[in-house]
Amino acid sequence: MSEEQKQSVFGIEKVYVKDLSLEIPNAPQIFLEQGSPAINVEVHTKAEQLGEGVYEAVLTVTVTSKLEADKVVFLVEAAQAGIFRIQDVPQEDIEPLLGIACPNILYPYVREVVSDMVVRAGFPPVVLQPMNFEGIYQQQKQMQSAEQPATTH
Repeated sequence: MSEEQKQSVFGIEKVYVKDLSLEIPNAPQIFLEQGSPAINVEVHTKAEQLGEGVYEAVLTVTVTSKLEADKVVFLVEAAQAGIFRIQDVPQEDIEPLLGIACPNILYPYVREVVSDMVVRAGFPPVVLQPMNFEGIYQQQKQMQSAEQPATTH
């Protein structure tokens, strides 16, 4: 088969929860508190090659709920992972697939895991808002290029 005839492959092999934690440091007293807690959401992505044409992408979401400035209501951290097959794709397209397409696939799963965990902990559900992984990827690329020292010729 010639190079032109090879079909690019991008597929999901497995989607799974890699790590999941819930902390309610001020239980049971926190359940008696009144007020609307502030919710903070942090999102991190990472990817690594597992073998020839096989990659793991991990999307980690940390949700912290606080009353006032320092009283933690709950903290949930979920690492949703997937194993993806990426073959016969140009090398320059692999990184964007891992940084944009894979997190887009994993995000609905991690949204459900976070919401379910919060409800099981006895709190109203947290519905994570849609994310622009392309924008996040572009910001990361800009930060990386800004951190690299300029080379002189």
